[in-house]
Amino acid sequence: MLNSLRKDITMKTEIKNDIAQITNTLGASAPEKKIKKHRFPGNREGFVTRDEADFYWLRSFLAGGIAGCCAKTTVAPLDRVKVLLQAHNHHYKHLGVFSTLRAVPQKEGYLGLYKGNGAMMIRIFPYGAIQFMAFEHYKTFITTKLGISGHVHRLMAGSMAGMTAVICTYPLDMVRVRLAFQVKGEHTYTGIIHAFKTIYAKEGGFLGFYRGLMPTILGMAPYAGVSFFTFGTLKSVGLSHAPTLLGRPSSDNPNVLVLKTHINLLCGGVAGAIAQTISYPFDVTRRRMQLGTVLPEFEKCLTMRETMKYVYGHHGIRRGLYRGLSLNYIRCIPSQAVAFTTYELMKQFFHLN
Repeated sequence: MLNSLRKDITMKTEIKNDIAQITNTLGASAPEKKIKKHRFPGNREGFVTRDEADFYWLRSFLAGGIAGCCAKTTVAPLDRVKVLLQAHNHHYKHLGVFSTLRAVPQKEGYLGLYKGNGAMMIRIFPYGAIQFMAFEHYKTFITTKLGISGHVHRLMAGSMAGMTAVICTYPLDMVRVRLAFQVKGEHTYTGIIHAFKTIYAKEGGFLGFYRGLMPTILGMAPYAGVSFFTFGTLKSVGLSHAPTLLGRPSSDNPNVLVLKTHINLLCGGVAGAIAQTISYPFDVTRRRMQLGTVLPEFEKCLTMRETMKYVYGHHGIRRGLYRGLSLNYIRCIPSQAVAFTTYELMKQFFHLN
């Protein structure tokens, strides 16, 4: 009996060994299942799966939209004053920047400083989302497909991203400017929907929403390009030469260095100031063309060339093409600082590093 049990145990052990050997042989010969990977931005090796890439773009879209909304909400009152001054609104044309900031609440209440901000938020979320997302995409495309690297690819990618965002969201900006130009008691439009309907019915249909697009694109290309270029270059140089002083490990990826928050704000502000100085005359031209029939000199400002000629002829450079620039510095520096800083923080929050 004992011998019989021993034989059974020995036989079972041999069978188990044979099965294990067959399994190992089959496992070694079976081809390893591989997941096809594509080159998308999303990790430091430069390769992620298609599903990961899709989520990357969604997260990038959200990060850019949130950054844009935070930036514009910060400077909404200054935006309203800028529109009033650029287009020489007859209620405020004799006033300067700070006196207009005081006069608007007295005439229209404090909410008057936020007039048009609802349309701004509807526009700025997709604008910021498209701009930042497109920048990342164009930067990767220019580097990998065109073989252009160094700091130049930031300038090109920023310009292309700015133009893409403008074309996609321009009708919303048109409506926002019309609402911001209105003064209490003299309303042409009762709200966003009414403004859309009125412009479509009275100003040439769909094309009426794209008045002033050309100066906007010509102004946005250098503005966005220089802005992204300056911020990216400052960030790159700062982290290369003083990583301990200016940088810290990213919260979502310790292997990636990011700028400290106050350095981010500083770099964003410098980028905004330089970019704004270069592109401001186009911004003035765009605002006047967007306002269209609201202005008495409408027929003299039908094209970009006519508008710039009119502004320069009647108001000169300082009081015409660069009118409101001091306000724009006050507005643009914190706006760009908040935009870039928020985007960098959102990149960490959404694990984009």
